[in-house]
Amino acid sequence: MGRSKDKPRRTSAPTGDADRSQHLPAVVHRSPASTEQDRHTYAALDRGVMASLARMTGGLSPHAMFDAWSDWAMHLARAPGRQLELTEHARDNWLRLAQFAASGLTGKTGEKPFQPGTYDTRWSHEGWDSLPFALWQQSFLATQDWWQAATADLRGLRKQNAERTGFMMRQLLDTVSPANFPGSNPEILETTWKTAGRNLIDGALHCADDALHTLGNEHRPVPEEFALGKALATTPGEVIYRNDLMELIQYAPTTADVHPEPVLIVPAWIMKYYILDLSPHNSFIRWLVEQGHTVFCISWCNPGAEQANLSLEDYRTKGIMQALDVIGDIVPGARVHANGYCLGGTLLAIAAATMARDHDDRLGSVTLMAAQVDFAEAGELLLFLDESQVAFLEDLMWSQGYLDRPQMSGAFAAIRSEDLIWSRAVRRYFLVEPDLPTDITVWVNDTTRMPARMHSEYLRGIFLENRITAGRFAVEGRVIALKDIEVPMFVVATETDHIAPWRSVYKTALFTDCDLTFVLTRGGHNTGILSEPGHPRRHYRISTRKAGAHYHSAERWFAEHERRQGSWWPEWACWLAKQSGDRVAPPAMKASGLGKAPGLYVLQA
Repeated sequence: MGRSKDKPRRTSAPTGDADRSQHLPAVVHRSPASTEQDRHTYAALDRGVMASLARMTGGLSPHAMFDAWSDWAMHLARAPGRQLELTEHARDNWLRLAQFAASGLTGKTGEKPFQPGTYDTRWSHEGWDSLPFALWQQSFLATQDWWQAATADLRGLRKQNAERTGFMMRQLLDTVSPANFPGSNPEILETTWKTAGRNLIDGALHCADDALHTLGNEHRPVPEEFALGKALATTPGEVIYRNDLMELIQYAPTTADVHPEPVLIVPAWIMKYYILDLSPHNSFIRWLVEQGHTVFCISWCNPGAEQANLSLEDYRTKGIMQALDVIGDIVPGARVHANGYCLGGTLLAIAAATMARDHDDRLGSVTLMAAQVDFAEAGELLLFLDESQVAFLEDLMWSQGYLDRPQMSGAFAAIRSEDLIWSRAVRRYFLVEPDLPTDITVWVNDTTRMPARMHSEYLRGIFLENRITAGRFAVEGRVIALKDIEVPMFVVATETDHIAPWRSVYKTALFTDCDLTFVLTRGGHNTGILSEPGHPRRHYRISTRKAGAHYHSAERWFAEHERRQGSWWPEWACWLAKQSGDRVAPPAMKASGLGKAPGLYVLQA
């Protein structure tokens, strides 16, 4: 017979199963909202712990360091050939040292077998040429030479880990350099003898003062003799626009007539804009005004924790695009010559490619100074960045809302630690040489903060993943391409730049098709750009690639172009004049009531 549809179906379990089921733990079903909330809590706990650790390590990820050392050690352990090579290298270095020491003991002055690096100024005192100081110096340099060989590329070892271990080993060796200690540095001993030990007392006071400022994270004010608006950033002008992100400054004309196309300067947000308006004699902005240009400059704010959610897109729209809108009201219909410096140049390249994609023709030309658009060869700064390191910094910024000054400046100083850290420490704490400020050192110490969201987007999307030249950087939901830029470009790189290496800057020519003039000038990231006419010992190389021409490698370009003496500024002035129309009467200065240049944001501590 069939089962009645009205009766519920009964199921039975084997004897004992029901009894055991009474003792099974109950399954708790959480609601989706509760689970999501718990996950957020757990993630916040993890990020808080990582942020606390990041404060203790100065923002360097321990995992990244351990990963590099373990990768290096395991590959070296399985490479008996490299081990034998390094053993022979150590033997050769020891023999060269022994020969040098024997020559010194017998009164012969043999040539030193090991030479310091280009930036290593620790050994300039003549006392390092006599024993025992010369032997201590050579022993240190021999050890440094061996470790450089030991951390060289090895088959199977990640190149970044090889470079990272070499970098970390240099930092460790620098801490025990004989130049750092009074008993082994002839210059310190000589100064101690002359001052009867007073240098050590004064140096200890300087060290204690620096320690208090470092531990308290105190920002030293700009010295009175370098006050902004009085000694630095003195080019006359008006703040004509201000929002929560930037001020726009219009500079007063100094010529009877001007080129009709205005110039917009986009500085890096990582530092304050007045690197381009230092003392009157080396002010890039003042010089440009004197050439008959109407100059506008963005001055970025120094963001606090309340601005943690500022994005890279905010910097484009509220910064560059808003500035173009304001300039368009003052000089209607005129195309703008845009000039971006460092990260400001990277942002300008993004804005220019977006404008080209959207058929926005307000730009007349684009100038990039020490600015990269491709970060595959970004130099030693890449040593600090991988997924672990970026996540570590993101956790630190998540906890405080920004990346603070010491966490940025420490990374830049570490790249040239022998000069920017140790030599300075010896001069200040043992030789008691006064830290006489200059206009550029005042600017270097007047650092800013990075808003958390924007800096994370920059580190991850632009630097780590290199999206701009990979065709994966989207603006307003659509990918941009540098090849869309059709206006002429003027690109400046500097020979000894350790932040934007010149070969990396040169690759702008690889990813664009427009008419492009490239200049390689003597100096570093800042000193090469500040190359005013009349500055001694300046030179540059220059070439122009016509639109659509074939690409040549950086090495071929360097070999084919002769060095020219002098400043590159006049070359840029001639180039700008060719992109400009006949001179006209200067536009009126906009009366905004927001105050005189240099404005308020540049004074934010």
